[in-house]
Amino acid sequence: MDRSQKTAAVAELNATFSEVAVVVVTRNLGMTVAQSTDLRNRMRDAGATYKVSKNKLARIALDGTDYGSISDMLTGPVGLATSTDPVAAAKVAAEFAKTTDKFEIVGGAMGTTPLDVAGVQALATLPSLDELRAKIVGLIVAPATKLATITQAPAAQIARVLAAYSEKEAA
Repeated sequence: MDRSQKTAAVAELNATFSEVAVVVVTRNLGMTVAQSTDLRNRMRDAGATYKVSKNKLARIALDGTDYGSISDMLTGPVGLATSTDPVAAAKVAAEFAKTTDKFEIVGGAMGTTPLDVAGVQALATLPSLDELRAKIVGLIVAPATKLATITQAPAAQIARVLAAYSEKEAA
């Protein structure tokens, strides 16, 4: 990489760090190209990204962002999983770490809060933003549905009684 490419890479990483809600630092212990491609595809499907960069460039890009606490985790062959959804990157990384022994989670950060491996695992067990939204909508709609059911029940009972009387008189 020449100087201009390094400057562009630092600027891109800095922009990424200023936009995301979580950064998960992972260690690559000799993954194959197919495994890396699979991981990147899973991240993309979940709305997250996975990027391998030079540690020195990543440390420079961390300056002036909320994620300065992860700079000491950037040793050896590491990759950075990022997402705007606080759970997506952690969830995909944790699931992928279970399937291969050549990939491990080192730690991460959620804003200014540093996370160790246990913190990232705990974050991965939380429901995603879309799941939380669906639960909230379900909770909001449930009382209205129950109220509609309750108010319709007496009318339906009266209709059945009247129908029974009319059938009795017709017979």
